[in-house]
Amino acid sequence: MNSIIKSALTLSLATAVLALPALPSQAEVHSKSKDMVIMEARDLPEQAQMKGNSLFLHSDSEGNTYLYVEQQQGARLTVFDVTDPAHIKVAASTPLPAEGAFDFVRALGDHAEIVYFRDGQKVGILDLRRATKPVLRTISSTANLYTGETLGQSGLLAANESYKYIPAVARDFQVIDISAANPTPLVTLKNVKHRATNDETGTTFFLDDDGLTVARQISVETEYKINQMRTEGN
Repeated sequence: MNSIIKSALTLSLATAVLALPALPSQAEVHSKSKDMVIMEARDLPEQAQMKGNSLFLHSDSEGNTYLYVEQQQGARLTVFDVTDPAHIKVAASTPLPAEGAFDFVRALGDHAEIVYFRDGQKVGILDLRRATKPVLRTISSTANLYTGETLGQSGLLAANESYKYIPAVARDFQVIDISAANPTPLVTLKNVKHRATNDETGTTFFLDDDGLTVARQISVETEYKINQMRTEGN
């Protein structure tokens, strides 16, 4: 998977995210410096308002970046095109067989993601060779896929040992604007189950009680676009 995509929270110098008590949320929130923009689920495509448990980012060979979100307790997989954070679009929204809620655990090579189902009985692999038409395949195996390795383009090497996946504990977060003279809470995110950051654009995606929330860093986006234009001009 593209090394610039990391499941970690990237912060600008002007904004901090802390685990704190809840405050009322707002739509289209801007920091004092205008560098941070918070887009709540209601500001995004309708599918962003569906609740989910897990998400991850994937970049394809054509320079597009997609956000994959497990929704409706594993009954639906929605793919958002987040290449341009200012214009997030739905690339696909697909119903899934009734296998139950699941979590995206780790990348497997450049075109797959390992999935663990929360009932503890099943594992799977999400095939990403067609980024906007992913295919989820469950595997009848007791091997430890978490430490698995790819063997060429069609093989997987996994240790024959037990592994129990433990989902992360959901927490409340506040986004605090520290660009102002007096640091000010901008928005509260309730029960954040998962988050992921695209370091290229400085965009962080949160999966919370309201669905998908996006924190954008305008200066990072601008710098990325300038670098892209320079690259295309060479």
